[in-house]
Amino acid sequence: MVRDGLRLGDRAAIMLENSLEWVLFDQAALGLGVIVVPLFVNDRPESVVHILKDSGARLLLIRNQAAWTPLIPYLDQLPELERVISLEEEVGQGGDVMMTPIAKWLPEQGVLPILGHAGHLTATLIYTSGTTGAPKGVMLTHKNLLYNAWGGLRAIPMDSQDLFLSFLPLSHALERTAGYYLPMMSGAAVAFARSIPQLGEDFIQVRPTAILSVPRIFERIRGAVLDRLETAPAWRKKLFAWTLGVGWKRFQYDQGRAAWDWDLLLWPVLKKVVADRIAGRLGGRLRVAVSGGARLEMETARFFLSLGVPLVQGYGLTEAGPIVSANTLEDNTPENVGMPLAGTEVTIGVNDELMVRGPGVMAGYWNHPEATQKAINAAGWLHTGDQARLEGGRVRIKGRIKEIIVMANGLKISPVDLEAAIAADPLFSQVLVVGESRPFLTVLAVMDCDRCRAFLKKLGLDPHSPDSLNHVQFREFLLGRMQELTRRFPGFAMVRNVTPLSEPWTVDNGLITPTLKPKRNRILEAFADRVEGMYQGHAA
Repeated sequence: MVRDGLRLGDRAAIMLENSLEWVLFDQAALGLGVIVVPLFVNDRPESVVHILKDSGARLLLIRNQAAWTPLIPYLDQLPELERVISLEEEVGQGGDVMMTPIAKWLPEQGVLPILGHAGHLTATLIYTSGTTGAPKGVMLTHKNLLYNAWGGLRAIPMDSQDLFLSFLPLSHALERTAGYYLPMMSGAAVAFARSIPQLGEDFIQVRPTAILSVPRIFERIRGAVLDRLETAPAWRKKLFAWTLGVGWKRFQYDQGRAAWDWDLLLWPVLKKVVADRIAGRLGGRLRVAVSGGARLEMETARFFLSLGVPLVQGYGLTEAGPIVSANTLEDNTPENVGMPLAGTEVTIGVNDELMVRGPGVMAGYWNHPEATQKAINAAGWLHTGDQARLEGGRVRIKGRIKEIIVMANGLKISPVDLEAAIAADPLFSQVLVVGESRPFLTVLAVMDCDRCRAFLKKLGLDPHSPDSLNHVQFREFLLGRMQELTRRFPGFAMVRNVTPLSEPWTVDNGLITPTLKPKRNRILEAFADRVEGMYQGHAA
């Protein structure tokens, strides 16, 4: 970087899967005062180009030519990009940008000069997921990152005996801070997973003591267990239900929220016979499993906690560094997202909006001073955009302010809560609740194809016919399943129609972000005809 003339404050981008090279490049750049711009390897070329252009990145690190080729047609939009470094030797066409294998770029030997620079200087630009518009670069300082890692360690202490299994992308703010800087600060080790499809094998091989995950991973594991139980003998189903019941009593007792019960005497046996078999799929050594990035359904949390998996939930957003609050192992209340980190303040503002102030709050949005002023008020409080309430100092998230659905009758509902409840069923891979200015709620649901075929067969429908998905019998079956999943919601929140879909929403088709968040408006536009069909014959 020094030889390329990068100076304090210049930008260098990384577009790699989690790897040692990612970490080394990041450390070198931070030591030189170069601002790191992480990119998702599975992002669309248009999004990558927007970030490279907006950040003014002068240097880009990639895996190979295949990662670079999709960007070549956009080179005229990237006048500031001067060099692309490839980890692999074979480098082909690079357009007007100098393409260099890393072996030729690195000096044969040398010592990295570490520049002393103030903590208030920007260390990285992490771009928002762009669910409601073009991604904006969040400016996080060296102080933001170090404070957030330190605060995370205060909540959940780690040490040199711990081993993390890293599988969320390092371009995700949570994984980078809590799964990279935090372990480095504590002396813990980190193993990088090979891929999500191989994650089950990696758990067994690595046997981690700590993991960070989004709720979907836990939901899939729970779904797989429940799937196997469907065909199990009645005695095994009863034994499993018994284990969950006793396990939950044990958890509540250990947390000091329930009195001792005679059933607890059964726990050592049930743990060995049932619970440890599930925990074994996660390596059998987990000391803590953190769920973040989205809301974790209570049923999923209770499932793992009842089986003795030490699952805690946290809350944050990129603009806050990202961690705002977290449960601890000793004070774990799965209904909420825990206490704020030491040094972080929270309060409830207008419209029940959660406001955050503290050392983790960003310096602002890159090239967007007006957006920065809207996000952070004069007193330093960050608008999170999330509705919440405080319960004994703990934070409980109610939903996104901008994602509140106002129905035709004026009633309001958070679609995120409903979607999470429905998606807890592994039959539904992706879910979007519809109902803005409508008389009732409907759902667009991407189905899990394998599970879907099994249910179609049970209903006497052709599991291989595309028409079977929209057969009235199957739709009624899905509606019944959804209504059972959402029975804890008010009556007006009942789902009254559903459109099952077979093609997933992906980053490539532009319907989700690289962090797997649905782009609500884009999905509604793409399936506008299907949505109208669900309301056909009903007045708006």
